[in-house]
Formats: sequence, C-alpha cells, structure tokens
Amino acid sequence: MATLRPARCYRTVERPWTRQSRRKPRKGYVKGAPVRKIHRFNNGNRIAQENKTFPVAFSIIAKKPAQIRSNALEACRVATMRQLGKDVGEENFFFKIFPFPHHVLRENPLASGAGADRFQTGMRKSFGKPIGTAAQVKAGQTLVTVWSIKGKDKEIKNVLRIAKAKLPTPCVIKQIV
Repeated sequence: MATLRPARCYRTVERPWTRQSRRKPRKGYVKGAPVRKIHRFNNGNRIAQENKTFPVAFSIIAKKPAQIRSNALEACRVATMRQLGKDVGEENFFFKIFPFPHHVLRENPLASGAGADRFQTGMRKSFGKPIGTAAQVKAGQTLVTVWSIKGKDKEIKNVLRIAKAKLPTPCVIKQIV
C-alpha cells in the first residue's frame, strides 16, 4: 500500500476540475469514493449534553480556509478523547466534530521504473483515482467544540491545544459559554 502524501498537497480549497464530455457523460463522475477514516463525530456523555448539564464550552475555530482530510479529523478525535478521559474524567465532557469529509480527493499516479513507458499515458485522461476524502472548511468556521463541567477550563484548553496541532490549518481556541 502506498504512503499518504503530505497534507500540503491537499490543503488549499479549490473547486475540483471535472471533465465534461458530451459524447460520454459517465466519464465526468468520480467512481467509488473511498471509505472515510472518521466515523464518530459525537463523543463523551451525550445524555448529560442533551440535558444541558455542561455549563462550560470551548471551541477550535479555523483562521484560514482549508481542506482537512478525514485521517486528520480522526487523529484529532483520538487525541482529544484520550486526553479528556485522563484530565477531565470519562463522564464529565461532551465533544463534537463539526466538519464532515464530503470532498473526494483524486490522484493521477505516474509510474516509474523499468517499463513504465509501455503502460503509462502521462497526462492523457488524467482524471485521477479517488484516494481519500476531505472536509472543506471556511475561515471562521467552528471545527471542534468541547462542553464540560466547571473548574476544568485549564485542562480543556490544554487538550484543545493538542488537538489543534493535528489539524492542517492555523486555528484559535475560544470560550463560547
């Protein structure tokens, strides 16, 4: 299996090029979007959140527009869950990830090595194969929010600082409640 390309290859938000064909319209669709890496967007004590028992809330907000791959969102979720469980307690928080990875990322892999010239077409028909999914985020959009009990402000800010490092865009932490 090939390794992941760096996040800088997919960070900028731009409308994907889609080939248009009048004779064969089927060629303009991305076939078979890959499975996203993140599946859980709501974590923690959901019942307490529904009853509005958490008075404190902090959010991570994006400073610049970016594309965040699903594996970066999953890394952010895992790190946040692990640290919140240790610092705040398993039942004392609720945590939500807002962006959903709808955008399909494509790559046109170029072959290298002996005999590559015999089966490679170069940039002809370079629509690309789906390699992952990403969430397109605007500047000022909320990425992650953590609700918790009173007296844990310092711990929550530290956890969100760790989570912020997993995301490919500059972010800021703000208290919303």
